[in-house]
Amino acid sequence: MRLKMSLPGLSRLSLRVVLVVYVIVPLVTSIAVTGYLALAMWENQVEERMKNDLEMVAKAIQLPLSHAMERDRKGGVEQALESAFSLDSIYSAYAYDKKGKQIASAGKQDPDKEQAKMTQLASEGKRKGEYGRLGDRKVYSYFTPLKDSKNHTSGLLRLTRREEDFQDYIRKVRWYGAGGLATGSLIMIVLVLFGHQQALGRHFQRLISGMKRVADGESNYRIPKKGPQEIASITESFNSMLDTIQSAENEIMQKREEQLELEKQLKQKEKLAAVGQLAAGVAHELGTPLSTISGTAERGLRHEEEETKRAKSFTRIRREVDRMQVIIRQLLDFSHSQDLQCRTLKPHQVAHSAASAVAEEAQNNNAHIAVEGEDKSISFYGDPIRLEQALVNLLRNAIQAESEVTVRINWRVEGDNIVFTVEDNGPGIPEEIRPRLFEPFFTTKNVGSGTGLGLAVVHGIIEEHGGSVEAGQSEEGGARVVLSLPLAPPNNGE
Repeated sequence: MRLKMSLPGLSRLSLRVVLVVYVIVPLVTSIAVTGYLALAMWENQVEERMKNDLEMVAKAIQLPLSHAMERDRKGGVEQALESAFSLDSIYSAYAYDKKGKQIASAGKQDPDKEQAKMTQLASEGKRKGEYGRLGDRKVYSYFTPLKDSKNHTSGLLRLTRREEDFQDYIRKVRWYGAGGLATGSLIMIVLVLFGHQQALGRHFQRLISGMKRVADGESNYRIPKKGPQEIASITESFNSMLDTIQSAENEIMQKREEQLELEKQLKQKEKLAAVGQLAAGVAHELGTPLSTISGTAERGLRHEEEETKRAKSFTRIRREVDRMQVIIRQLLDFSHSQDLQCRTLKPHQVAHSAASAVAEEAQNNNAHIAVEGEDKSISFYGDPIRLEQALVNLLRNAIQAESEVTVRINWRVEGDNIVFTVEDNGPGIPEEIRPRLFEPFFTTKNVGSGTGLGLAVVHGIIEEHGGSVEAGQSEEGGARVVLSLPLAPPNNGE
């Protein structure tokens, strides 16, 4: 339960704070506890060493003091006691006989009158150290027996040291120990944080910064693969995830564009189908009346002289009827999807046949048609009549667009396609109308000069062959239309 409660808190903390809370704090705590125990042991050792200092002083003056007492030399006793003060730490020194009576002293304060205690200690003949009071001051006293030349107890030596000396020294030890622990802990914290920053922190910051850049819209940004193996692995996985996401987005975008294009083509086909049905109905309904009008005009001409006004009217009627019949044939060509009669073709034959079909019209318009393809070994599959009709429509458009124009038709092989190009040096096709160029009934000619079905028919014929049509600008500034057809039929190999 406690683990579950702590996890949400971790999510709100930085890695550095977590490092401090879960690593540095326990480490410093363990060092502090260990230091405290070590310091306590050190204090005990310091206290024992200070007591040993008294013992060593006692041993140093024990022999001359015993010798002076055995010869009853009071001056020698006092001199021996005074020699104990070569150490500044000695507070006072006292000499007692074997009955516990004080016979000499040196120091800053007289001892208390505990003769019975001194007598007992002298009689025991043992070394002893204890804390007690000397007057109104707390001291540590060290007692050691004095021996004569026969090794009999002749007295007692007492050396004292202020308890404050012990406490001051221990206090200094504590301060030094605490300072050392604090300094060591601070150095350790700095080293841990510095090591974290160098080993992990800066690499995580780079990772977070890179993620933020991606989140802000830089989808093409990739985080440099640096740092320890684990972080480099995270970086590589993140970059791989970004590549996968971007690839999926590109694929979705491509699918969406393809879907939109298919929807556009479907709408266009539905529109063309509706227009085709309308065109077929109109052509059917106009066919019979026009035939009647043409026949009536022809019979009228038989009874009129050619130069009469009525004869000229009949002639104009027949000319207009012929033009309307051409329009009706175009409507029928556009509306009726005919089965292709494909066979092996030579591109130069199709091109020359189309050029011959419009040669008279070109001559009347002072236009020149140049067939420039020379490779007669190329073969491809297609419907010769439908393809010739497509090329004728393109050549006728170029001839009608401008007088004294030069029209070039050529072919080449690109991969698995045969490519026909029809271009001229006329006024060209304005860029703003190119998207509508192959729409039915769209034309830039004057009223009565065209139906706008010529290029729509071209587009339909090329699509029937599984090819494509592109319109653009030629190098001479005129119009350029490229027809791309497969060399083999679409169902080849099925």
